Amino acid sequence: MQWIREHEPDPQRSRLFRRALLITLVGNLLLAVGKGAVAYYADSVALYADAANSASDVFYSLMLVLGLWMAQQPPDLSHPQGHSRFEPLAGLMVAAAMTFAGYEAGRAAIERFLIGGQAVAPGWPTVALLASAAIKAGMFVLIRRIARSVSSPTLEATARDNLADVLSSAAAFAGTLGSAYLHPLADPLAGGLVSLWIFYAAYEVWRENLYYLTGGGASQELRKQIVDIAAGVAGVERVHQVITEHVGPRLAVDLHVNVNGNVTLFKAHQISDSVQAQLEALPEIDRAYVHVEPCDSPNSSE
Repeated sequence: MQWIREHEPDPQRSRLFRRALLITLVGNLLLAVGKGAVAYYADSVALYADAANSASDVFYSLMLVLGLWMAQQPPDLSHPQGHSRFEPLAGLMVAAAMTFAGYEAGRAAIERFLIGGQAVAPGWPTVALLASAAIKAGMFVLIRRIARSVSSPTLEATARDNLADVLSSAAAFAGTLGSAYLHPLADPLAGGLVSLWIFYAAYEVWRENLYYLTGGGASQELRKQIVDIAAGVAGVERVHQVITEHVGPRLAVDLHVNVNGNVTLFKAHQISDSVQAQLEALPEIDRAYVHVEPCDSPNSSE
């Protein structure tokens, strides 16, 4: 029970997660409803594509709420490594929603292109797109700031999605103006660009969250940092057999350290605890397991 209490969620971290989720859910819901209504009124494919993207954002916002709530539950007998794998699982649902939105936006753009396009009168469509870009830019700044505070790759992905939405709205804005002043095909062409933006953002989310969910290891730079930190602890003679694995968006680290074989068991335990504490202070690491060996141990060879 003591081990479980030590790994209960940080209240400050949980509060920041709730703030990020509220910003994401409310912002995306308002944008989906607003842009959907304007797209229906103006009959703009580019704006419809952007509204479809916002609708998928509402769905993934709900998935984030569920996934991040589950991910913050403390370890128990059923999940002794914690529940953090629920976070990338929610990320995969986000990627699926984004992929569907990209397909829907591309389908609508192709259909409008095949009939020769249609001019979209300036007015509410341009206002809606500019307002969307401004709101998404604000959401990007706020969510990225929180994501870096809590070291959450899922929130980082959400922030990147908001930035992609800013660019998508800009493309849709150019399409609506172009259809009125240049050529009717500008609108479906812009819708196609929006679709490509969505597919690219979805690919990034798929790739990153599959890496976390399948237990991908740390980068070479982080592995070196882990070894340097452990080797820098007083009493550690050597570090070897370093294994890193993602248990969700953060890492579990397993490593062996060699100490003087003549130190007391109490002193060796102190060294182990110090290595563990310093490694778990890294934002990328969820927990560290340290195995202590004497320098003359036959198991200490490479």
